[in-house]
Amino acid sequence: MTALAGFPLSTLTYLWAGAFVGAVASGGAGFAFALAASSIWLHALEPAQTTALTVTCGTLLQFVTIWPFRKEVDRGRLAPFIAGAVIGVPIGVAVLSSVDVPKLRIAIGVGLAIYGAYALIAPNLPRVTGGGRKADVAVGFAGGVLGGIGGYSGVLPTIWSQLRGWPKATARAVYQPYILFANFLTIALIGAVAFDSRGVWLFLLALPALALGGWAGLSIFSRLDERLFRRFLAGMLLVSGVTLLI
Repeated sequence: MTALAGFPLSTLTYLWAGAFVGAVASGGAGFAFALAASSIWLHALEPAQTTALTVTCGTLLQFVTIWPFRKEVDRGRLAPFIAGAVIGVPIGVAVLSSVDVPKLRIAIGVGLAIYGAYALIAPNLPRVTGGGRKADVAVGFAGGVLGGIGGYSGVLPTIWSQLRGWPKATARAVYQPYILFANFLTIALIGAVAFDSRGVWLFLLALPALALGGWAGLSIFSRLDERLFRRFLAGMLLVSGVTLLI
């Protein structure tokens, strides 16, 4: 109770709402925790605290929600994305102080909203078969840059998995380990600076909402067939884009 007394009720409400909504998104779609949670947390928390809380909570959640797909993980398929992130995340962190983050959020939000709306209404998405591992490395690199800047590492690999036409379990077995790795790398580079004692308490207080939201999200995922999962993923991309613009 001492910890609860140290935060206004309004802050705790935003904390729990962001953790729950983000966890539902991550449990159901395998990504979008950073987009969903940060869009709520930024109304009550400092940007540095939001980034640190996003990557730490997102990392814990990915550990839990990736477990059902552990047998689907193909190291050969995953490796190019990880290689790209190794280069991209440090660059994202390095340019963080010089990037106009609000404008970047708007640009990402517009892109996600347009793609999500298109993916919802299009009868079939275009299938990308070319590019091979080099294209996967490029996507991993770009996602890493976005991850280092604001914890948005999962956006591009998730879209890419749709365009590749991978089944839902195969897709999640790529972009979830990728997000996990990118989050670890981001924490290693900026976590010690941004995550103070207040941030530790916020993380601990968010855990019940994370657990409840993650369970709800995984329950939703288990009820989706391939077609419904693609539509759910498109809907999450659209909603994520809109929340970034609010």
